[in-house]
Amino acid sequence: MTARSAILLSPLSSLYRAVTQARLTAYKRGLFEVTKLPVPVISIGNLTTGGTGKTPLVEWVSRELARRRRKICILTRGYGRENPGARVIVSDGSKVLTSAAEAGDEPFLLAQELIGLAAVVSDANRVAAGKWAIENLGADVFVLDDGFQHLAMARDLDIVTIDATNPWGGGRLLPAGRLREPRSGLARAHCLVLTRANQSNQISNLTTALQRIMSGRPILTSEMKLKGIFRMNSDHPEAFSDLPQQMAAFCAVGNPESFFNLLREAGIEPVFTRTFLDHHKYTQSDLTSLIKEAENAGAQGLITTAKDAVKLQQSDLRLTCYVMKIEISIAEEDEFKKLLDTVTS
Repeated sequence: MTARSAILLSPLSSLYRAVTQARLTAYKRGLFEVTKLPVPVISIGNLTTGGTGKTPLVEWVSRELARRRRKICILTRGYGRENPGARVIVSDGSKVLTSAAEAGDEPFLLAQELIGLAAVVSDANRVAAGKWAIENLGADVFVLDDGFQHLAMARDLDIVTIDATNPWGGGRLLPAGRLREPRSGLARAHCLVLTRANQSNQISNLTTALQRIMSGRPILTSEMKLKGIFRMNSDHPEAFSDLPQQMAAFCAVGNPESFFNLLREAGIEPVFTRTFLDHHKYTQSDLTSLIKEAENAGAQGLITTAKDAVKLQQSDLRLTCYVMKIEISIAEEDEFKKLLDTVTS
């Protein structure tokens, strides 16, 4: 967003601030109902829109809960799906039951990566979805995806991810910036996880600023690590020596530079890059144009993110497409596990 656009949208941000504050006050005073489910709820959310590394953390937490032999269900709104008003059972915990278009790209990705470990339900009414999952799936713990602002459901642990490379989303509230609420709202969180900490040189200053808000509650650091490069629709990682020497990279994620930086750290320097808006739904025209430009740049193959790949599994791609899968690594892993123990033991 340009500086001029931000200035023009500032009055709307002021209105957004007033509405957000009124909503938070109403919940605090008990004017809006907050439902407490009979099983633990762990919320993982953010302060800004998109691109904070929340989805890898949802996967990490779900895997950790699975090691404790819990019956996990991920509750998510399913942003960008075809029918946002419908309840979609993306996975029952043992198999994926729907498509990426019906589920939303991130819920579908989580369902694929967590087969046998966690169920996934897309529903805007996550209270109703939680009650359904307890009765029909036997869920005994919920991971509330993108739940920090979803105040209608009580949570036992509130975790907020903050992208260390862009913590405040430009410093303005929506729509002039990317902040969903003022940073003072972090005082509601039980724990912060700074993501992409290895890509920022401002960690010390950021941590100091956050400590003033968190009053001694945990502030953990993490980074994204490469899990492997996979050929599209394959479960077997490729040897780097077998990859094309000239690759074109593309994505539709909240922080595309993080993707490109991870590629370069892995030794893959794209000859061409293209970004689309977060959650973009690819058309064949998009892909035809993309491949033409990639070939003109000398590319012998394509590479994208796992989030993008779930939307391309049935697409016609003239060039072989590879998928970079990542995972989150938490520096204070033992401390984080103990925090999970406090609500799941």
